[in-house]
Amino acid sequence: MIGDRARGCEHPAGAHAGGIPVRASATVGARFWLLIEHTGPWASHLPECDLPAEIHELLRRAADLGVRAQLIRRPGRRTQVTGPRRILVADATAEVPWIAEGFFEDPRDLDLGSLVRGVVPGSCILVKEPVFLVCTHARRNACCAREGLPIARVLAEAGPGRVWETTHVGGDRYAANLVCLPHGLYYGSMSQAAAIAVANAYRHGEIVLDRFRGRAGIPEPSQAAEHFVRVHTGDVSVGGVAVESTRSDGDVTAAYVYAHREDAWFRVVVERTEFTAPCGTSCADTVTTYRLAALEHLRCGSPVLT
Repeated sequence: MIGDRARGCEHPAGAHAGGIPVRASATVGARFWLLIEHTGPWASHLPECDLPAEIHELLRRAADLGVRAQLIRRPGRRTQVTGPRRILVADATAEVPWIAEGFFEDPRDLDLGSLVRGVVPGSCILVKEPVFLVCTHARRNACCAREGLPIARVLAEAGPGRVWETTHVGGDRYAANLVCLPHGLYYGSMSQAAAIAVANAYRHGEIVLDRFRGRAGIPEPSQAAEHFVRVHTGDVSVGGVAVESTRSDGDVTAAYVYAHREDAWFRVVVERTEFTAPCGTSCADTVTTYRLAALEHLRCGSPVLT
């Protein structure tokens, strides 16, 4: 074993303890979310799970519409869920992100078309409290269960009713992974203390920059640009920083970013690069990240890249 890598873990040393950069690694294709309660077991991939035919049909519809589908279950002891099936849907990149919940005798009655139009589907009710997802998908990667299960339990104790174990969210090397909905905020390499701090901050409308992977549903360079502006300004409010436009040339991306609290525009240039893990070639993973190449405070106007 090299460093703190566990037996059977091929991720870089320190990957699960904050030893590698996690920024700008949130899942790009996760703008719309579909969460289906199912206690398990979970196969390595959703189409292989032992689920009712109507659930598989709903999963296929979600895939066709570009909706991110997850199975969810309560942390702790597995108990069989009976009656109508609980389903949650979310729009993470709406002007005001939202999450809604419904119970369905036949999940095929859920109108996913409304979701992708940014409309709360019929039979669903908006949820006021945030929802926290912790990846514990052992069949996908053992690291997720080993690192994620303790996080899910401690978060559920601190905030009962709003925490779910979930299937693969992307980025096994960053386990334990935590997703905060409805905004789709990704965190990785979570410790129990870090997870509690993140949950408390999110309930108050704030982001914790340490171990923040980024905001799902937007391109990775935009995630990086937002991150660096937050570091520069100290603005950690969830809606405080917005990437308005970008232009890429190979691995380099220039972005115009607006910081609401300061009423200021910034031109940010980020460059995609590779992180060299301390264990060198013995690790199976190549970790990509972004470095800050330039950050300029613009003095006038509302710029648009052409």
